[in-house]
Amino acid sequence: MEYVFELDVSGKVEDVVETLLQLHRASCLDKLGDQTAMITAILQSRLARTSFDKNRFQSVSEKLHMECKAEMVTPLVTNPGHVCITDTNLYFQPLNGYPKPVVQITLQDVRRIYKRRHGLMPLGLEVFCTEDDLCSDIYLKFYEPQDRDDLYFYIATYLEHHVAERTAESYMLQWQRGHLSNYQYLLHLNNLADRSCNDLSQYPVFPWIISDYCSAELDLSNPGTFRDLSRPVGALNKERLERLLARYQEMPEPKFMYGSHYSSPGYVLFYLVRIAPEYMLCLQNGRFDNADRMFNSIGETWKNCLDGATDFKELIPEFYGDDVSFLVNNLKLDLGKRQGGQMVDDVELPPWARSPEDFLQKSKDALESNYVSEHLHEWIDLIFGYKQKGSDAVGAHNVFHPLTYEGGVDLNSIEDPDEKVAMLTQILEFGQTPKQLFVTPHPRRITPKFKNFSQTYSHNAPMADSPGEESFEDLTEESKTLAWNNIAKLQLHDQHKIHKEAVTGIAVSCNGSSVFTTSQDSTLKMFSKESKMLQRSISFSNMALSSCLLLPGDATVISSSWDNNVYFYSIAFARRQDTLMGHDDAVSKICWHDNRLYSASWDSTVKVWSGVPAEMTCTRRQRFDMLAELEHDVSVDTISLNAASTLLVSGTKEGTVNIWDLTTATMLHQIPCHSGTVCDTAFSPDSRHVLSTGEDGCLNVIDVQTGMLISSMTSDEPQRCFIWDGNSVLSGSQSGELLVWDLLGGKISERIQGHTGAVTCIWMNEQCSSIITGGEDRQIMFWKLQY
Repeated sequence: MEYVFELDVSGKVEDVVETLLQLHRASCLDKLGDQTAMITAILQSRLARTSFDKNRFQSVSEKLHMECKAEMVTPLVTNPGHVCITDTNLYFQPLNGYPKPVVQITLQDVRRIYKRRHGLMPLGLEVFCTEDDLCSDIYLKFYEPQDRDDLYFYIATYLEHHVAERTAESYMLQWQRGHLSNYQYLLHLNNLADRSCNDLSQYPVFPWIISDYCSAELDLSNPGTFRDLSRPVGALNKERLERLLARYQEMPEPKFMYGSHYSSPGYVLFYLVRIAPEYMLCLQNGRFDNADRMFNSIGETWKNCLDGATDFKELIPEFYGDDVSFLVNNLKLDLGKRQGGQMVDDVELPPWARSPEDFLQKSKDALESNYVSEHLHEWIDLIFGYKQKGSDAVGAHNVFHPLTYEGGVDLNSIEDPDEKVAMLTQILEFGQTPKQLFVTPHPRRITPKFKNFSQTYSHNAPMADSPGEESFEDLTEESKTLAWNNIAKLQLHDQHKIHKEAVTGIAVSCNGSSVFTTSQDSTLKMFSKESKMLQRSISFSNMALSSCLLLPGDATVISSSWDNNVYFYSIAFARRQDTLMGHDDAVSKICWHDNRLYSASWDSTVKVWSGVPAEMTCTRRQRFDMLAELEHDVSVDTISLNAASTLLVSGTKEGTVNIWDLTTATMLHQIPCHSGTVCDTAFSPDSRHVLSTGEDGCLNVIDVQTGMLISSMTSDEPQRCFIWDGNSVLSGSQSGELLVWDLLGGKISERIQGHTGAVTCIWMNEQCSSIITGGEDRQIMFWKLQY
């Protein structure tokens, strides 16, 4: 055949012919390694003779920060050129002027950037100007890791002042609390695990969700409609799995269960052939696959994934998107004739789908269903988590060929250029396992049926504000949510200096009229909110008091002391009622629930005591029975109970947070997450998370079920105390400010001027409308929410 090309610019003919002849000579070389080396040399020579055209800058005042050689990555094709970054823009100028002379991205528009592995090397960088889109705005591959890292650092530094950095853990917290859909969360995990729409060897991977492709109606309330998300596709069919395991046992090292992967360029293009035929033709030397092996039917494809000897593929995001074109032969492609004689055309849909649009909608509904929300973490464990590698992968029947794993082969150690090119080609075409994001079990999602709204937001017992206000029963979750949404509008209402040293504890009577405080000045004070007068001052010893609480019925105040004791004070009889001498060192914090007292001490224990009935008279002294002793390695500085008092969290002097099961008095998790003392800890209202603050200025969120540290934020000073609703935090800082934290947004959203020294304790009423803080400045401050 003879082809004739006509160029737009006549003067370029000689250049084009010369380049074509060079490339032709390279293609005629016998060895693949020699071909690659010659093409690389031609390319680098051209790049060296050119540079970025500064006339392409958007503004004459732009300052150039760096320029280097790179390639723009699109599926199966990389386009060489020059990258340039200024103080306001990122530019890429392709050598061939395609798809346009210059690609320009304004830094102000950038929302996310990711470092990427490309061809197993740390050379890629992908830039997104949207928060949730599947496809990026540009994917660049550099020739030197240092160039990539320098450019990443510059953009990341720019973004730091504009956009919060996102980690897998911060997305997890948003997903758990229902602020991200299952679809959005999977997209973010794919992005963080190096999956990109521009790289077919690392295309985003999504799970098969539905297992019923025969019924006339799709029943999303029936668990049988769904695929088992705790197993990889290869383990869904028991008989096939037994055959694969028998082969696995006999195999020499390195062993693997599945000879093909769940995601590869071939599988991606199998699904996308109707909208990207040119990629399929490129991958398969100019031919479409055999008509009977094409993507003809959803049901057939699922059946083959269940029964086929070598078919273990998962799905791609398009199955849960809005664009139906990959299911429809809009381009009228001749994709061949099947054995039965019918032409390959549109994809055959299950009986329950009335149209391609209906199929996608029902697939989306399935992905966001309660069943999937409750089980998606199991699939994440397989693909992105702890069951991806090692003994856990073997136990989950999730072992693929060694070449598919990151670090499975060291390309730099292969000296033969032919062998190196062949190995890289094999790896890229075979499929790659995503980067591992989690090494411990992934927490499950908090679905509505798990939510428990009966808990209090205060650390102490439930309190109302005053008799005239609504009772708790009349309150709705909406009013609490409204209060927390407006927590930044807190206004100082009143303040009183009633102690001679730092305030350490606050308790308030049910009617809101009496405020009890403890202090390092060794006194317990009773203050009247109405008359704004100090009514009583009680001293039990000359040692500091560390915390206080009111027993139900408001007849007794309990105070913990540095003299190793816990004191019971009768309000009605104005006298010390009892003393619990239960520890060998200072008692740092006490909690009460359901006639049980919980005391934490610097003697490295937390003790649980059978408590005192609230209606106890002054004449009857109580014998205290110790029910449990929770032993720690070092002194315990703070404790908190969950709403049902089935769990206790403790924080130690050395920065460890411990979660205990009180029903069995056993430790569930030990999380060393602070450097220095833990200042305060508390469960979220639904008991699914624990928040801790420390001397190191960190705010850490821990998943109770798995013990995983899922979010960590830092401030430049210790946060001494806090209250939270699971999403927002109001903390008291070392400097005296009150800080409002948006946990899901990962930022401090408000700073409120408060005490002149550290804020040492904080109390909130049940309605979330009234707050009292105590500080090192010896003051108590009364705050109101104004909205």
